[in-house]
Amino acid sequence: MMKHTHETTLCLFLVILAAGRMQGSSAVDYTVTNRALSTSGGVRFRDQIGAEYARQTLNKATQFIWSVFQQNNNPSERKTVQQVSLFVDDMDGVAYTSNNEIHLSARYVGSYSGDVKTEVTGVLYHEMTHVWQWNGNGQAPGGLIEGIADFVRLKANLGPSHWVKPGQGNKWDQGYDVTARFLDYCNGLKNGFVADLNKLLKNGYSDQFFVQLLGKTVDQLWKDYKAKYGNIS
Repeated sequence: MMKHTHETTLCLFLVILAAGRMQGSSAVDYTVTNRALSTSGGVRFRDQIGAEYARQTLNKATQFIWSVFQQNNNPSERKTVQQVSLFVDDMDGVAYTSNNEIHLSARYVGSYSGDVKTEVTGVLYHEMTHVWQWNGNGQAPGGLIEGIADFVRLKANLGPSHWVKPGQGNKWDQGYDVTARFLDYCNGLKNGFVADLNKLLKNGYSDQFFVQLLGKTVDQLWKDYKAKYGNIS
């Protein structure tokens, strides 16, 4: 009878433990594969960054993104992602994300002249945002999608010094740092704006989202933003 009780208790504990794992970040598996060890960039990644640090960064980025998107207590609002794979490849460019796979350029790692570990950390936060963000079922402007990813990088204090300053840029959906700065302005008007915008992007896209959330058209918001910083180009 005592043995049966212990077995029952153990089974209940394992069920509870499994449920907790499914709710937590451990439900996402992160893998890192360096396929460019024959290149100087691949060797630099191994020696100055390392697979374990990269895995930890992917996990920390996920937690941070869930926080920015206000999804920590609402798992049902997140994408269902069980595994994210990072590949270090001998390729041009910086990085790209496709089907929950992040591809980092070993050539970029090898040629970067500054603090490569901090730079790669920022790149991974950007790319992890692409894994988790909603994109309006493909209807949202590409510049907005890239801007949200750089907004996350900005809020993580991982924006590089060469980014544009607040108020710079030619149009709101120019993308990357320009759009990130604009979104930061909008988020300042209403804390949680970017989280609300991402939530709306789950099912589609409309410029009216800005009116819905902030009471002004996106063009008027852009004009206000530019005016605030003296209309610098």
